[in-house]
Amino acid sequence: MKAIGVIPLIYFLVLFEFNCSAQSSPLDFSDYNIVWTAQSKNSAESMPVGGGDIGCNVWVENGELLVYVQRSGSLAETNEYLKLGRLRLKLSPNPFSREGTGHKFRQELKLYDGYIEIIGGKTNEGEQHRTKINLWVDTKEPVVHLGVESNKEINVDVAYENWRTGEEILPNNDRRHSTFTLHAYPGKVILSKDMVEQHNNGIVFYHRNPDNKILPDLLIAQQNLEKYRDQITDDLKGRTFGGMLFGDGFSSSETTTGEYQGKPFRAWHMVSKTKRKNHHIQLAAHVAQTKSLHDWKKGLDSIVAKSKAQNREQMHEASKKWWHQFWSRSYILVNPETPSEGDKAWVTARNYQLFRYQLGCNVSGEYPTKFNGGNFTFDSGLIDEQRNFGPDYRAWGGGVFTAQNQRLLHWPMLKSGDFDAMLPHFELFRKALPGAKARVKEHFGHDGAVYSEYTNAAGLALGAGYGWSEGPRKRGTEVAFGDPRADGSKAYNDLVEKGVMANGSIAYHWESQIENAYMILEYHRFTGADISEYMPFIEQSLLFFYEHYRLRQKIRNGKAFDENGKLVIFPSTSCESYRGAKNPVDVLSGLKACLKSMLKLEEKYLSSDKKKYYSEFLNSIPDYAFDTVNGSPIIKPAESWIRESNLELPQFYPLFPFNQFKIGDTEIEAFKNSYEQAPAFRKGIIKSWHQDGLFLSRMGMTQEAMEYNIKKLADSQRRYPTFWGPGHDWVPDHNWGGSGMIGLQEMLMQCFGDEILLFPAWPKTWNVNFKLHAPKNTLVEGIFKDGTLVKLDVSPESRRKDIRIMNQE
Repeated sequence: MKAIGVIPLIYFLVLFEFNCSAQSSPLDFSDYNIVWTAQSKNSAESMPVGGGDIGCNVWVENGELLVYVQRSGSLAETNEYLKLGRLRLKLSPNPFSREGTGHKFRQELKLYDGYIEIIGGKTNEGEQHRTKINLWVDTKEPVVHLGVESNKEINVDVAYENWRTGEEILPNNDRRHSTFTLHAYPGKVILSKDMVEQHNNGIVFYHRNPDNKILPDLLIAQQNLEKYRDQITDDLKGRTFGGMLFGDGFSSSETTTGEYQGKPFRAWHMVSKTKRKNHHIQLAAHVAQTKSLHDWKKGLDSIVAKSKAQNREQMHEASKKWWHQFWSRSYILVNPETPSEGDKAWVTARNYQLFRYQLGCNVSGEYPTKFNGGNFTFDSGLIDEQRNFGPDYRAWGGGVFTAQNQRLLHWPMLKSGDFDAMLPHFELFRKALPGAKARVKEHFGHDGAVYSEYTNAAGLALGAGYGWSEGPRKRGTEVAFGDPRADGSKAYNDLVEKGVMANGSIAYHWESQIENAYMILEYHRFTGADISEYMPFIEQSLLFFYEHYRLRQKIRNGKAFDENGKLVIFPSTSCESYRGAKNPVDVLSGLKACLKSMLKLEEKYLSSDKKKYYSEFLNSIPDYAFDTVNGSPIIKPAESWIRESNLELPQFYPLFPFNQFKIGDTEIEAFKNSYEQAPAFRKGIIKSWHQDGLFLSRMGMTQEAMEYNIKKLADSQRRYPTFWGPGHDWVPDHNWGGSGMIGLQEMLMQCFGDEILLFPAWPKTWNVNFKLHAPKNTLVEGIFKDGTLVKLDVSPESRRKDIRIMNQE
């Protein structure tokens, strides 16, 4: 490698021409507020609002306010992630109706304050009627608030609507894809009904998973892990989710029925006892695993009592303050002096903030934000008419977390400083460890842990991917693989190894456990936070590869290593794209990144004996497969492979996420050539998880990175700008937004070791105010204007020496 081509900061300081008066406050997000002046056609035109671990879709349709409510952890016995229900608010007289004259409507997401304001007004017989509704979610307590203020006394009717009023037998078709793990399962799958209780003081609703549920026991039996049953996490047992709808001066009323987007529902109403100018309604949500329904109700009562006792104005101000602190953590504001939706660069940064808000609505989730919709899905028939299964449906499941997709939501949280939002992601892997270890012990007979690409809290393989007894799996078939040619190719394609997924895409796809281990190590590098509770996951995930592939090589030729004393990672796969791979580059670079980081850990995490073990492990990892094609150096996705599928570019994983090369290294030329020579069908794709933008940034290809990331973070085709998708996944596609966030961050700042590179792929024509996080609890805040860095603050000051301003020539 050679020295990186940068201008040291000390020489760049002379160019500073800081002018405070030329800049507005970097925390003035008012230009980013989303404002609608017409009502919505349906839930596909909804606006997100949330806080804590609750997300709501909010829209006004035909003069009525509708709200979907979802809270993290609302997992049914089918492994589906269900809504808590839908609210419908009607006002009388109704300022949102079409009658009368002088109609005015305004729905606004006040981004900086984190809530939605809806204003309706009209003139009727010369009188003006104006009403404001504030909808916000408490960031500290699981409570949704609807405040109504009017210049005239009005009545309010609020209904809780539920469409799960009867038991549902899920047909064995696309409907099962919402469970994902039970997709194609030959047995019966039943979703039990919800319960709703109408009391004088409110409406209580809940779904309690039945004792005779089939998960995870079905998977335990499928994968022959009965002896480990007591060790495996069962996150569905006794799980109950629901809440209570209540309001000051409201009493329960009638029960009605209806249909929305083809889905029949039942509605339980509350009405205001008297006409008033001000009304306030609350929905308290509760999710817990309890021994009895009585215990769950006690927990709900506690939340309700606490919310009733608190001052609502103070609670709202506290939630606003939380959002203010959230936005002050970090930001990227492009061309902030001239906000315009006609400026693609400005829109890119606007949508970066809007999507970060969606992620911020689940910072305290029991589970990580879902890549396939987060907490903001809506009626599925409005996405795909052939999948009109209602608002609970999402492709790729609820309690299943596809690791290659999920990671893209969490990598940008390092530089944005949203470290609290990363913890639910880490917790998923920690909870799954007993099951992941049991699989290795039972199926492979050695130490370590193996995680399915489709991860769940039980740590078991996805049922549909592992293979049902009536499917392609040949139970008990143990295959010893040799050289990946001739009969090796036939064995790879035709037989299923014991313990391996019977799935053409994800069999042997184990890179993600390495990457998530590295993410935790990077979290520690950025924050210095204690990661002791995650060390078992990190160690067992890495140890698996050292144990597994030494054993496999010994089965093949009697020796644990090849003739060079290196591991042979085969059979494997390079992402999902290069199947039957030998020494895939994503796995090699991930192992190197993790082991190098492990060896730098404090002694409290690893003893000297353990570090010796990991040092030997690191020295055994083979080199990357560099090659020459048409006279140009390239990097290959693996040393060899048998067949290709999917659309990924794993040969760039040494750049990101694994930080093994940086701009200025001689190897960057090989990466550039590899991108140029990559098949057209694999590159330049914008939707979903495709991440060319961050690879281009890591190669210092400024123009290409700019063009790609503009497209990546452009407005969606839906009314709300960051409700992208479905792409490969669902709507709103969160790994679409996550990969876009990373791409923009990497254009602006890259971190390698102690070095912090600024503007490595940033166009001179983009002005930017920014604040980002770097390793060692470092904050980097600056203003770049008219091609010149006019302000730079680094905290702590001792880290200023590590800043490098990339050559803009």
